[in-house]
Amino acid sequence: MSKFELKLPQMGESVAEATLTSWLKEVGDTIELDEAVFEIATDKVDSEVPSEVEGVLLERLFEVDDVIKVGQTVAVIEVEGTESSSPEPVVEVKQTDEVVPEAALSTIEKQMVSAKETVAAPVADYGASERFYSPLVKNIAKQEQIPFEELESIAGSGLEGRVTKNDILAYLENRRNGGAVKQPITTPVIEEKETAIPSAPQLTETPHKVTTAQSVTGDEVIPMTRMGKLVAQHMTNSIATSAHVQSFIEVDVTKVVSWRNKIKDVFEKREGEKLTFTPIFIEAVAKALKKFPMVNISVEGDTVIKKKNINIGMAAALPDGNLIVPVIKNADQLNLVGMAKVVNDLANRSRNNALKPDEIKEGTYTVTNVGTFGSVFGTPIINQPQVAILALGAIRKVPAVIETAEGDFIGIRSKMFLSHSYDHRVVNGALGGMFVKAVADYLENWDINRDI
Repeated sequence: MSKFELKLPQMGESVAEATLTSWLKEVGDTIELDEAVFEIATDKVDSEVPSEVEGVLLERLFEVDDVIKVGQTVAVIEVEGTESSSPEPVVEVKQTDEVVPEAALSTIEKQMVSAKETVAAPVADYGASERFYSPLVKNIAKQEQIPFEELESIAGSGLEGRVTKNDILAYLENRRNGGAVKQPITTPVIEEKETAIPSAPQLTETPHKVTTAQSVTGDEVIPMTRMGKLVAQHMTNSIATSAHVQSFIEVDVTKVVSWRNKIKDVFEKREGEKLTFTPIFIEAVAKALKKFPMVNISVEGDTVIKKKNINIGMAAALPDGNLIVPVIKNADQLNLVGMAKVVNDLANRSRNNALKPDEIKEGTYTVTNVGTFGSVFGTPIINQPQVAILALGAIRKVPAVIETAEGDFIGIRSKMFLSHSYDHRVVNGALGGMFVKAVADYLENWDINRDI
């Protein structure tokens, strides 16, 4: 027999970790090739992770709600075959880059071993806390008889302030060495007093505490969803990374609207698919990217990566209000029929949470349709590590000046705004403006007699 380590796969650009949402197999269960073993969730997609081998589930190294980094071993599977002379060691339950103090290990190692052996066992109820504690941390706290209030007072260095294994070990070692034990957190009462400021104030160092908003009677407190938190972090990181600049242009899409109205019924009857405006707009973007390849890039440190393929992400709204971005691979190689079929398929499976991890990877440019919600235009945030994103505004009938050989006159035209956000570190105003102008020109010069 030999052992196979099932690791968390890469699930897209900028995705470095995922949350384990459920186990689909128990220890001792038989696993077939490509059979799903566990489910994970990121800010982009919820997905099942299949096994790459056939065998028996020997060990589960993480618990539900644990955050796992890409490349970490999540499960160990026993497979048929001759065991190598030097098999790879099974990793610990929780991996971390933090250094555990040597003194802490020397005094608590036995408790740690016991805690790992009971990680799947029920743990003490530490109350309804908004803070996440892993089963391992709860077991250590239970064995050391740390009250709930004291556990809440421990400063966490993990994701979103979580208490890690090393945090609680260091805290216990400090307590054993006579260090000051933090008092339970209580709600501070602020009293306003008029006091004179001393000439030489005595400053004491106190740990920074994050304040939380207090609800007033009648207010509804709604916690953010897991995906909502991840999307918020992804957007914040993008603003911190890229120098966002926008260019706007108004486009006359009267020809496009007239052509679609003429062809949509025939198209649906022949192809069994609805013809929306989205594939038309994505076709225009693909042609513009081919004309201006320096918009189809990404940035890595001090280098620019010019992408060979044109893979256009299509932001799609989910029923809960969050967004997901499935990717149309090699969009410049699709004709309009193929584009319509791919767009409809990805949109339908996005709404049903049925996308695969590969279908939200490797995007090089993103398009988002804010006009779906009635917005005239918007200022979208770049989907890292890309350098640009295009927002499509609502199509409206407006009065406009029409130039003809016989003179100018006022007429009713279908118009929309295109909003182009781009990273000013690598895309200057001239390139950003010329790109969106190329998209507009393609739409305004649409062939009203085009066959499909």
